[in-house]
Amino acid sequence: MDPGLWICLFACTAFLVELAGVTPSKEVIQNAASGAQEDLGKYEVEEAMRTFKRHLAQDCVSERKERMRAKQNLEKTLLEANMSRENLTVAHQEVQTLIFRIKPKDFRGLNVTSNMLKVNASRKTQTQHAMHFPAALTERFRALPATEMRLTCIYLKTSCLFQDEKNSSLLNDDILGATLGGANITNLSQPVEIRFWHSLSLANHSSMTCVFWMEGRAEGSFGTWSPVGCKTVIQTGIVLCQCYHLTYFAVLLEISPVTLDEGLLVPLTYITSIGCTMSAAACLLTTCLYVCSRKKQHNSTTKIHINLLEALFCLNTSFLVSRLLAPVTSEWPCQVAALFLHYSLLCCLTWMALEGFHLYMLTIRVYNLYIRCYLLKLCAVGWGLPGLAVMTILMINKEAYSIYSVKTSSAYSNSTMCWITSLEVHYFNLIYLSGTVLFNMSILTLVVQQLRRLKAHPHQQKENPCRNVVAVLGLTCLLGATWTLPFVSFGVFSIPQIFLFTVLNSLQGLFICLWYCALRCHSQESLSGGTCHPSWCIAQKRQDSNLESKV
Repeated sequence: MDPGLWICLFACTAFLVELAGVTPSKEVIQNAASGAQEDLGKYEVEEAMRTFKRHLAQDCVSERKERMRAKQNLEKTLLEANMSRENLTVAHQEVQTLIFRIKPKDFRGLNVTSNMLKVNASRKTQTQHAMHFPAALTERFRALPATEMRLTCIYLKTSCLFQDEKNSSLLNDDILGATLGGANITNLSQPVEIRFWHSLSLANHSSMTCVFWMEGRAEGSFGTWSPVGCKTVIQTGIVLCQCYHLTYFAVLLEISPVTLDEGLLVPLTYITSIGCTMSAAACLLTTCLYVCSRKKQHNSTTKIHINLLEALFCLNTSFLVSRLLAPVTSEWPCQVAALFLHYSLLCCLTWMALEGFHLYMLTIRVYNLYIRCYLLKLCAVGWGLPGLAVMTILMINKEAYSIYSVKTSSAYSNSTMCWITSLEVHYFNLIYLSGTVLFNMSILTLVVQQLRRLKAHPHQQKENPCRNVVAVLGLTCLLGATWTLPFVSFGVFSIPQIFLFTVLNSLQGLFICLWYCALRCHSQESLSGGTCHPSWCIAQKRQDSNLESKV
């Protein structure tokens, strides 16, 4: 019944009773007034829900702003609706709301289940859900003068309003939201527990992750689902989410083939951590060695090697830091770590390409070449181009860097790190890597052919074959030939390739360090009257003189 008619009827009844000489008791009047007020609050919520449902029935892409305004109007109505009882429930099939009046000083926790909502039981898509609010929910409000607050809960049976750019799938399209008096509730000492019941089987490698909704920062941009601050606990037929704040929660569902077995995650993690630590230490040691002897090292080749080692040091260090930050830090430090890790990776690839370019100039175009400020231009490309790429990505998509989960076959023994979450950026990395590898492998082929021609020359001094083999292996590592392994991962070679790629690339900095030290020792030996340089070292000296001096 319309609340206005109810109030009017109550007034008329009271008037007729008064005419009849019968005076109603105070308790009867209060009950009648409370019923009218309660009905008015329920009517307000019903109106807001009907408006919200009309927008939900529209297409997911169009009228997004109108749907957001309808959601905000519903949330505002729940906070301001008239109610005299301790709780108010309004339930429909797609949208269900509950309002609780709680006293912060007396609050000892609250359990909310789907059984409290009276919905059409014949609906097959109806699922069970529950929320547990701990006593810590109101601990920061107990010292305030306010004696009562309003806890509102919203259940949505649709993901249309919360569709991100990835078109992520949600478990049963269930979304649960909660607010406390319109305040921003974060960093609770006890988690809010949200349970989602389901009947899915994990035989198809379904991955379920508890997430919460983050609104897009830029106007008109999509929001995103984030797992930061939420723990996922998988039980039989239930997904338990433990989160330390209040907002809208759901379970992100991903169905994809997984190539990494759960038993391989631990050894691969140890290998990567140990290899990156050794490479970072070797790169730092080599750089310090170069700085201490910089007066003796004036050629461009050595300086380019040192720049590559510095990029590898940044890559290894940022990788180790990103793995440590992901499980314990908040969102923005993890984004910074992911951004720096991506920048370091692009710097490594760029400097490997510059190594290939310098090697081409060194062995193919040896004579009649002068490039003004040669090393300065290489540094501008090696350090500036990756920075430009990262800043462009950040301006286009601010949510591209966050916590990334390395999926396993169990789907729940995953490893997390601060890395890229945008599929488009992963494609960009693949194109960048492919271009670098293709260019450097072409250069390496030309260099090997040049060495063979020099070796076959009748006037060429005979050299130790092992020295040339070591030189080619060093160039192979220097040009990043080990980065080609992901392109040959298939069938029975998949598992060996994963381990080989992990070992070789995590130790790349150490290999270059050893190669650099061997070259330095050989150079000092040659200067002291020992064995002469191999052919490619002679070409190097001639090229350095051409690059650094005017014609």
